[in-house]
Amino acid sequence: MHKIAFTGSTVTGRKIVQASSGNLKRVQLELGGKGANIIFDDADLDAAIVGSAFAVFHNQGQACIAGSRLLIQEKNRGSIPRRFLKLASSIRLGDPLDPLTEMGPLTSKLHRDRVLSYCDVAREQGGEILLRRQPSRRSRVAARMLPDADVVRAKPADRVCQEEVFGPFVAVTTFKDEAEVIAIANGTPYGLGGGLWTSNLQRAHRVARAMISGMVWVNCYKRANPGSPFGGVRGSGYGARWATKR
Repeated sequence: MHKIAFTGSTVTGRKIVQASSGNLKRVQLELGGKGANIIFDDADLDAAIVGSAFAVFHNQGQACIAGSRLLIQEKNRGSIPRRFLKLASSIRLGDPLDPLTEMGPLTSKLHRDRVLSYCDVAREQGGEILLRRQPSRRSRVAARMLPDADVVRAKPADRVCQEEVFGPFVAVTTFKDEAEVIAIANGTPYGLGGGLWTSNLQRAHRVARAMISGMVWVNCYKRANPGSPFGGVRGSGYGARWATKR
């Protein structure tokens, strides 16, 4: 075996790198993330709200590139959360074998309990629970693992904005201008995926370039050709995009 390719947690990734030092085996790592999803005042709000819901709730939020931090420019600090919460409230949670289900269970009861615990974490640090949408109908098979759809308002330094939850859990934060949102977006140990919504092409290129992230989407999220280069930087693994452009 000449190479190890690993997808998983940052903690495990670091252990693999340490173990590889003995024989200098090549290592490829795709690790955790805490994706910043930025909505500027000039964005197409209809597209941004639907795309942001997909960014964090797709696959029950069990995606390292999930847009789990929703960053909203101050002008829309009231309207976007209201519309986002309305959409999140409409998601049908239930048995994955039911054709009407839009969000099924998490991988295990243990993981579900871990995701739910972040609501308590948010409260302890002064965060506000904007939505805790519990399933209304649960099958006997999926009941123990069905998630809530959770939306919290939090500060950039709070644990819910810094730690990967890996579930249908999104932290909402507001910002004033480009400089502030770039600092917030880059203010975690990760650097895997992120996105931004704006009608200004120059701003799109400027902010995307400033984000320390292996992949940045503009006016969409999680849309990529399977053959496109992919990888993270910093605590998200080994990637080339951000490193080569500096």
